[in-house]
Amino acid sequence: MAGRDDRPKRENAIQRFFRETIGELRKVSWPTREEAINMTIIVLVVMTTVSLFLWMIDLGAESLIKLAIGS
Repeated sequence: MAGRDDRPKRENAIQRFFRETIGELRKVSWPTREEAINMTIIVLVVMTTVSLFLWMIDLGAESLIKLAIGS
């Protein structure tokens, strides 16, 4: 009669998840500090530009709606 210890041990899903995650993070090509700063500045500039553009469109649309309804 085979005992419980004869079965191959199944790896815990949580342990496997963390082991695989750590393995993938070791493969990542992390940016240098200078690259990270430059990318952050680019993101902030693009975000500001797009938000100003959308704000101007909103102001224009608001003016057109006020003109259309006569208030």
